[in-house]
Amino acid sequence: MVVKKEEDLPEHHFSDVDLQREWKIFLDDLQKKNTVLFYAVNTLKVYKKDENIINILYPSDSVKSEFEKVQGEFFNHFKRKVNNYKIEVEYSNDVTLKKEIVTKRSIFDKFVEINPVLKDLDDLLKLDLS
Repeated sequence: MVVKKEEDLPEHHFSDVDLQREWKIFLDDLQKKNTVLFYAVNTLKVYKKDENIINILYPSDSVKSEFEKVQGEFFNHFKRKVNNYKIEVEYSNDVTLKKEIVTKRSIFDKFVEINPVLKDLDDLLKLDLS
């Protein structure tokens, strides 16, 4: 058995385009296998930060922990695909990635902030905003 030293491993160049293409393929496969995990991981943003550094922006710690379940699958495939085994991963929390679920009630409440008379109208007509 031949054991290679870490400094002997290939370190080929890859572009952000390569990364984005493989990320999309990974998400497509994940959607077919595990839709719940897909919807969590789909909120991540992945981009090349430096020559061998990939930055992952995540909206919450729960999304990060869900991704950690499948990150090995993605990065092992990606390292083989681009023939670069010195890739490092950095995580950054980015709360702007959180997706707010918009309901009829939340839209109505925003309009009530703008025009409080709508609240009286709702009380009078008993609007169904469920």
